[in-house]
Amino acid sequence: MAIDFTLSDTQREIQASASAFAARFLTPIAAEIARIADPWEAFLSTREAYREMARAGFTRSFIPERHGGLGFSMVDLALASEELARVDTNVPSTLLATGLGLQPIIQFGTPEQQRRLLRDFVEDEEGDLLAAFAFTDVAGGANYDSNEPPAGIQTFARQEGDEWVINGQKHYTTNGTGWDKKGAHLYTLVCRTDRHKGADESLAIIAVPGSTPGIEVVSVYDKMGHRGVVTPAINFTDVRVPVDDMIGQPGDGKRIVSRTFSWTAALIGGACVGVMRAAFEHALEFARREKRLGNVPVIEHQNVGFMLADIKMQLEAARYLTWKACHDMDLTGGRSEELAIMTKVYCSELTVKAVYEAMQVVGVESYIKDSPLGQLMREAMVFPLYDGGNRGIRRRQLHDLMRKPGYDSMLAAQCRLPPDA
Repeated sequence: MAIDFTLSDTQREIQASASAFAARFLTPIAAEIARIADPWEAFLSTREAYREMARAGFTRSFIPERHGGLGFSMVDLALASEELARVDTNVPSTLLATGLGLQPIIQFGTPEQQRRLLRDFVEDEEGDLLAAFAFTDVAGGANYDSNEPPAGIQTFARQEGDEWVINGQKHYTTNGTGWDKKGAHLYTLVCRTDRHKGADESLAIIAVPGSTPGIEVVSVYDKMGHRGVVTPAINFTDVRVPVDDMIGQPGDGKRIVSRTFSWTAALIGGACVGVMRAAFEHALEFARREKRLGNVPVIEHQNVGFMLADIKMQLEAARYLTWKACHDMDLTGGRSEELAIMTKVYCSELTVKAVYEAMQVVGVESYIKDSPLGQLMREAMVFPLYDGGNRGIRRRQLHDLMRKPGYDSMLAAQCRLPPDA
């Protein structure tokens, strides 16, 4: 069978539905978010659009059918992500963060945990519930998997009887406020279970209901872009949860974190392509319309045409790398991580480059704060930095893969898994 990038009728319908949803519900808020001075108010301004997303089924799209969700494939999700992010990155990022928070449960939870912890999100058709992946300690996240006990994650859970008692400080915990600053509906929290043991023995993931006493939203960060996405600092002080709320066992945390971040890594590629498309289309329309005191539209000039050609090649390359990574994850049940990580790194950095090249086509007007390209640049700049920074985490993940004995450079191209996957 030949390699085929043809979309099915269902996938074309997903693409069209996401595009129509974005045009109707995201367009009105996209330009306004950046003008709201207070970051908390900017986040709240997205709530009705998020509710509409829930009513349209998007918030159940990443939950498997066996758990009552819609069970979209990774490719389906990437198609929707591109169409939504082309118009607005904020509401889709909140959706993606909820998916990120649920991935440890979806991929590694026991059947009982999956039934109990996913049920509320399946039944939440009003879009009132948010999940959060509480990963980054206030001291950083890049060294989360250190096997030296004094280093690594400094959020700890100690067992007392049939409970885990959690203490630590997290920040950049997207969705961690909930809609009322009282906490997300559910956290999946990265911690260690023993101060005297490294990540290989003690790194763990615990599901923590947001209503548990001891959770405090400390502050909401004010960011350059993604202003409609809430990224708070949160303290966990003597937070008690049942021992049954640990996903897997102590020491499983490294594998769970890696697979969880691989899920978003592949899908961020779709969001990056959406932003690149928006930048390209704006620059193309400008070049076709504007003469800039000349006799013909500037697209007739070779220099402009070549810059537009470069941007278009970049976004097409990013799109098909994203599709390939998502396709492989669908085939392997999420275990083919190499291309997903590459997608995060390559597409995120390419997006910043492509938006800047679109700004060069338009010229200095694109540097105005409220210009479409100025806004897109602020959104694009975070892609290489968040969701596991490209330097601190993502390239190190690839380096670790390549260091393993018997690493085969053709595994990703052929959708084959390494022996230990």
